[in-house]
Amino acid sequence: MIIPWQDIAPDTLENLISEFVLREGTDYGEVEISHQEKVEQIKVLLKNGETMVVFSELHETVDIQTKARFNPNLTNHNYD
Repeated sequence: MIIPWQDIAPDTLENLISEFVLREGTDYGEVEISHQEKVEQIKVLLKNGETMVVFSELHETVDIQTKARFNPNLTNHNYD
């Protein structure tokens, strides 16, 4: 189930994104990116619709996923 990020309390969303960033690791390539910078990047991806907050009823967990990973048929073709 997709949960609109706008419906999540700001502190909760911040914690969810922070936990996601920590879980994903810290190897971002040649340039080191701070934890807060990565959190801000994920926020932009949520706002742009490239990622989404997903609740798994089966596992009773909340995660952040790219549209392509969640459902390959969901793509964002809005390039404005």
